[in-house]
Amino acid sequence: TRPIFRMLGRDCKKEYDKLSAERGMMAMDGIGKVQKRQKGRRRGSGIVEIAILLVLPLLLHSLIPIRIVIPPPYSYLGAIVMLLGLWLMVWAASVFRKSGTGFQLEGGGSALVTSGPFQFSRNPMYLGILVWLIGFAILLGSLVVFVVPVIIFLLAEFILIPIEERRMEQTFGEEYKEYMGRVRRWL
Repeated sequence: TRPIFRMLGRDCKKEYDKLSAERGMMAMDGIGKVQKRQKGRRRGSGIVEIAILLVLPLLLHSLIPIRIVIPPPYSYLGAIVMLLGLWLMVWAASVFRKSGTGFQLEGGGSALVTSGPFQFSRNPMYLGILVWLIGFAILLGSLVVFVVPVIIFLLAEFILIPIEERRMEQTFGEEYKEYMGRVRRWL
């Protein structure tokens, strides 16, 4: 077993493995073999998306430096905007976790979440991503990088969110329609 479990005892190790299995994570058994993940769970959830959100703006900034529209030191304000977007995403994710439901597009949700940031936006995760991307564009200061949040907004507005809204209407029916009437899509 791992040194930390030797210090904490066998019961701690068993509890860790139990929680890991429930959450679909990989866990070590008592002999040191890796247990398989639960079927249907995403591996490395969001890593590809995060890489795209980081790499695409950097590539555009480096390969197509059209014009710097926000020079330093003003561009450093982008870090504050990025933190605001990150805070919104983390807040929304924590509300999902507390509600016991997931937020993956293909997984669907088991509960309609209307508290926290969902009181003022039906899509605070997308909103947080957009705010973060706008902050990143400000930080880089390059005009071409501002194309990325526009593209992400268009994808979310016309493809991703309508798919999710149809799924939510099918799952939650009238309750979701009432929520749609009370809370706007973005802000």
